Amino acid sequence: MRLKPTFVKLNLVFWSNPGLASIMNSSHPAGSNLLADLKARQCIFQATDEKGIASLLAAGPASVYVGFDPTADSLHLGHLLPLLTLRRLQQAGHRPLVVLGGATGLIGDPSGKLSERVMQSVENVEAYTQSLHKQLASFLDFSDVRTGGRILNNREWIDPLDLIGFLRDVGKHFSVGAMLGKETVRTRLGNENAGLSYTEFSYLLLQAYDFDHLCRTEGCRLQIGGSDQWGNITAGIELIRRRQNREAYGWTTPLVTTAAGNKLGKTETGTIWLDPGKTSPYAFYQYLLQVDDADAGRFLRYFSECELEAIEAIEREQARDPGSRPGQKALACELTTRVHGKTETGRVIRVSETLFGSADLMALDLESFRLLETVIPGTVVSRETPRWALEDLLIATGLVSSKSRAREEIRAGAVSVNQKKVEGMTRAIGHEDFLWERYVLLGKGRRHHAWVRLGD
Repeated sequence: MRLKPTFVKLNLVFWSNPGLASIMNSSHPAGSNLLADLKARQCIFQATDEKGIASLLAAGPASVYVGFDPTADSLHLGHLLPLLTLRRLQQAGHRPLVVLGGATGLIGDPSGKLSERVMQSVENVEAYTQSLHKQLASFLDFSDVRTGGRILNNREWIDPLDLIGFLRDVGKHFSVGAMLGKETVRTRLGNENAGLSYTEFSYLLLQAYDFDHLCRTEGCRLQIGGSDQWGNITAGIELIRRRQNREAYGWTTPLVTTAAGNKLGKTETGTIWLDPGKTSPYAFYQYLLQVDDADAGRFLRYFSECELEAIEAIEREQARDPGSRPGQKALACELTTRVHGKTETGRVIRVSETLFGSADLMALDLESFRLLETVIPGTVVSRETPRWALEDLLIATGLVSSKSRAREEIRAGAVSVNQKKVEGMTRAIGHEDFLWERYVLLGKGRRHHAWVRLGD
């Protein structure tokens, strides 16, 4: 899917919309109201015991656990729902525990996979774990002494295990019949081209042991995960019951799909990552800005900290004027701000306005212009050259295919240099045209732009 450029005014995004004003300063329900709020937002897909969960949360600060295996050096958009649900729980006073699977990541969770994952090296998993550790701090406050949230690595308690001890103490509590009944196992065994290795089959035991360990050492009795984690979560609950004679609970968040049936964050060009080095803030923002009207309200319920009443107001506004896309603007603004920061979000919006609106190029700063390199095509030229023919740069940047076509566009008044229309056929580009002694912005018509950068 090609991301269609769209722009909105900066003041509209941050202040004008009636729902947006409360997004960054919204209140968060506590106690029993929290579970009701999450249900109203449709953030709970399955739950083992809703009354038990409500009682646990109402009894006081509860430790709640979400796990992520480090299968890449970044989380992606699909990880956000369980992560932001955990954030809501922390804001209500509960204690977030995030487990990074430094051990389980070496095996690979078969859940939701039709074939065996490629096994990662120890070095890769360790590097990925460190990268994810840094990202998580953008969503959860691990310095908050009130809630005492922690990031843990399950290698700390899985590495010391000996095989015989694990089989005797943990394995004996799992029947093969029950394990074969898990949806993930049934799906894989039913695929004659895939099957399931013993290594993957054992994954469920290790994740169940994670929950058992956290219950024993951290007092954690509630686990949250994506909908594909139901079998792993219930296995942990059963292990806790058998080994500790304690009640534990779990719920899953829904698989987030678009109106077209695709997983959120999966595009023809790849995954929408949270790391700006893998998916630029501009591409992240534009992806959310282009979600279907039918998805905007639902996604706001999932991801936004805006109160439900404000989301409903945005939906009414969208129904009155779909072309203004208030739901998409609210979603894109809040999530881009959450992932990349308010400064970067403002920069993204200014760049969009400069390219496709009426904003003055000189209102950009150098960092904003650097963002253009991830958005539009361009070319690098040598500082040793004093001047360049405009036709040559139009070709080098891909705005035109030939000199004759370049001349036609210039003659028609369709070409601009730094937003100023080129009037004559003899226009050349010199060092004096480079803003910040670094960039020139070329334009062809209203929708096509390219940058030229002086090389170092």
